[in-house]
Amino acid sequence: MIAFVRGNFVHKTPAQVVVDVNGVGYDLHISLHTYSSISNIDKGQLFTYLHITENAQTLYGFFEQSEKELFLQLISVSGIGASTARMMLSGMKPEEIVKAIVQGNAKLLESIKGIGRKTAERLILELREKLAKQHMDSPLTTTTAAHQPVENDALQALVALGIARNAAETAVQKVLKQHGDNAPGLEQLIKSALKNL
Repeated sequence: MIAFVRGNFVHKTPAQVVVDVNGVGYDLHISLHTYSSISNIDKGQLFTYLHITENAQTLYGFFEQSEKELFLQLISVSGIGASTARMMLSGMKPEEIVKAIVQGNAKLLESIKGIGRKTAERLILELREKLAKQHMDSPLTTTTAAHQPVENDALQALVALGIARNAAETAVQKVLKQHGDNAPGLEQLIKSALKNL
């Protein structure tokens, strides 16, 4: 269908990006991992996956082909939908997810919102051998949004990921309270908040 889009990133949030491709704006749902990679650039290419359901057509964007491939493997597992797979890629780096599955670390997978024990075990059972054969060695560019209202951005990202606003606000405040004056960067704030839900 649509393998990738290349253009200007006209609007970015930790959960979404609008890419202007020759005057046509593509609205892509992205993970926190992809947001980290594009937060400091204004244009580029994102690999895409078009998810079609009875009620909607959603375009997902990925900075790296390896992240897209992992996403496709995750949604091939019964009980893992596209939004859950994106939540996983926002809660942990792709290489951390692969490592947890290959090592059979169900506890670590359960720390991601929406992943219960049975789902974690199913992920390990179905993907362990496939992922063990692959090497995911693409580095992750970590960025912090020092000059942005980090708290609001984190809140918007959590709501965009499907978290109820009240729960998202409580989780963000809890993390900020834990860190005191050493406020975490946007990516870390979102990840920590996801673990507090």
